Amino acid sequence: QVQLVESGGGLVQAGGSLRLSCVASGNIFSINVMGWYRQAPGSQRELVATITSGFALTYGDSAKGRFTISRDNAKNTVYLQMNSLKPEDTAVYYCNWKNIYDTRQDYWGQGTQVTVSS
Repeated sequence: QVQLVESGGGLVQAGGSLRLSCVASGNIFSINVMGWYRQAPGSQRELVATITSGFALTYGDSAKGRFTISRDNAKNTVYLQMNSLKPEDTAVYYCNWKNIYDTRQDYWGQGTQVTVSS
């Protein structure tokens, strides 16, 4: 089992910034991918960004150019720096951890609310 604890969400005005953090603990396999997904009311969960333990990056279309994902392997922590936030970025942001070699090991955090006011 892997436990994920997110922090850093909140209310921000359009154009502002937030930094999300997610700490993983438990039975962590070193070769993994961590990432962020988001879900707005009435919408499906969508990819924001992922980063592997080898620092390979993937960004969803909504994040390109405004969001930056990073990680600290020693701390089992992933970060999401969000700049130039827009009201359409309002959603619950979920942290995810996957074992690259065993897709059964796929865990989610409880989510953190990000609200961007216009």
